[in-house]
Amino acid sequence: MPRFDNQTVLITGGTGGQGTSHVRAFHAEGANVMIGGLDEERGADLADELGARVRFIRLDVTDQSSWSAAVMAAENTFGGLNVLVNNAGVQNPPAPIEHTDQATWSRILDINLTGSFLGIKVAAPALRRAAGGSIVNIASIMGMGGTAHYAPYVASKWAVRGLTQTAALELGRDQIRVNTIHPGVISTPFIHQPAVGATSAIADFYSPDPFAIPRLGDPDDVSRLLLFLTSSEASFITGSEYVIDGGLFLGPALQSEPV
Repeated sequence: MPRFDNQTVLITGGTGGQGTSHVRAFHAEGANVMIGGLDEERGADLADELGARVRFIRLDVTDQSSWSAAVMAAENTFGGLNVLVNNAGVQNPPAPIEHTDQATWSRILDINLTGSFLGIKVAAPALRRAAGGSIVNIASIMGMGGTAHYAPYVASKWAVRGLTQTAALELGRDQIRVNTIHPGVISTPFIHQPAVGATSAIADFYSPDPFAIPRLGDPDDVSRLLLFLTSSEASFITGSEYVIDGGLFLGPALQSEPV
């Protein structure tokens, strides 16, 4: 029996590289899926492709009223909400702090941090009405340590860690678990294409050669971890952080010469 039969999942950023993978993974496990995002054409195409258990809704994660409409649509369409995946995120063009303008700083934090805050705020009552559920915030390996030239993104992902742990403490007695996933360099357009205003992509700076597992991550790697964390198999896990980066954060895997 699929793990998510009769459950409804709302995924933000659901038309991006990782988001699309997550949508497909939950659908394959029997879930009803609400795709939240701004790309209406791609969202509608994905919903049409997957069929009756999938709907797209335009969702601006920085707008509380947009969140309210998305959560209401999930409840009205599928009868409840059981899982929220705060996946939407954007990257800043690389620049030193002293050359980073305030508008860029505010935009990145609004989407990456405030978007997750509003998602938890609005979805929590619906999850409570469903007798509990799970929230997973998709952060980043950049939220585990400093990274030069990416101050807005790094700050937003560090802050998501504290938000996750606070929400876990507040919602645990309602049978709502809250956890964080920190992906490393995952092979999606997000890292292969330059951010708005940038000339270089993140992948240009991160060769997988020194990783302990010397390859880029695949979106399915993250989706499989996400399915576990939101399933009943993880019923005693909350406030936890899961790094999925092939060993990037550990440092270079230096190779000795053969003896």
